[in-house]
Amino acid sequence: MEQRRYARVPIDAPLTFAVKGTNEWLDGVGIDISVGGMSIETTFVAPFNTAVEVSVQLPGDDEIFLLPGVVRWAHGGRIGVQFGLLGARETHVITEINRRTRSEP
Repeated sequence: MEQRRYARVPIDAPLTFAVKGTNEWLDGVGIDISVGGMSIETTFVAPFNTAVEVSVQLPGDDEIFLLPGVVRWAHGGRIGVQFGLLGARETHVITEINRRTRSEP
């Protein structure tokens, strides 16, 4: 049963992420996104409740964002990250990705 507050839409966004407090940046690919969080395909399985920072250039935007989050699940080569406090620009870009994707036929 779907328990997300915000519906996620598919994306294909290469990214890096780090466990908060470390300088080891790991590779991944953003699979889907909403203002609430994103799924990341990765070979690194971060434990539940791990604080992470995600560095990503979102589709349709030139800026690289640093998004704070917490790992909420991990399985099958993917982790689910719940975003922390996002800025106005990040929120706008993610909302626009969601709006554009949902309006496609």
